[in-house]
Amino acid sequence: MFADEIRRAVEAAPRMKLPEVSAILWRAFAAGQVSEAEAEALSSLIEIRRALPVAPKPMPRHTGSRPRSPASLERRRSWTASGRLPPTVAARFTPGEAAVLAVVAVEVCRSGDCRWPHGRLAGVAGVSISTVRRALRQARDLGLITVEERRLGAFRSDTNIVRVVSPEWRAWLHLGGGGQSGTPTTSRYSKPAFVRGSGSLAGARRGEKGSSARPLEGPPDTRKRLEP
Repeated sequence: MFADEIRRAVEAAPRMKLPEVSAILWRAFAAGQVSEAEAEALSSLIEIRRALPVAPKPMPRHTGSRPRSPASLERRRSWTASGRLPPTVAARFTPGEAAVLAVVAVEVCRSGDCRWPHGRLAGVAGVSISTVRRALRQARDLGLITVEERRLGAFRSDTNIVRVVSPEWRAWLHLGGGGQSGTPTTSRYSKPAFVRGSGSLAGARRGEKGSSARPLEGPPDTRKRLEP
């Protein structure tokens, strides 16, 4: 009877509790509550349980970085919903990754390519630098972009040059996909640039007539420039 209880305890106990069950078994054997044959059988069962491999814990799948602030979340959502990526392309990325690629698309439309550092892309898109790296790596592996590294030495590099090469994505941008850019950011990664005709920075601060400023990111017309 007592041997059956110990057997059930051995079968149900986690691995870390098996030494305690083994101690109970041999105390019961010393007290005459378990026969020698039953003690040997139960001891063998305990050793078998100890030898079983531990199943590894499943690794959680990361679907995007957590925004650091409500402003970051707002920027991320705005860029994700800006329509800078064709729906078939956007469906392959997480919202954070799509926000990064939307920022890249705006800069490509304006300058022909994107040469921003990862920190600036992360600040404007409202994501982490790891999300920026993951988005660019995945887009490159899918053949949507090319990433040109610029080595200046053994331990120094200039910012990478990112170009959109996907025909579908380029056609989408030529057609003005997305309209206006995402919500302008006030992060430390972007600085205001004054439009032509606004006069000097000092004049803009005095409120001279005609002075106006717009964020550096996001031109109003995506068809302004997209080099072949």
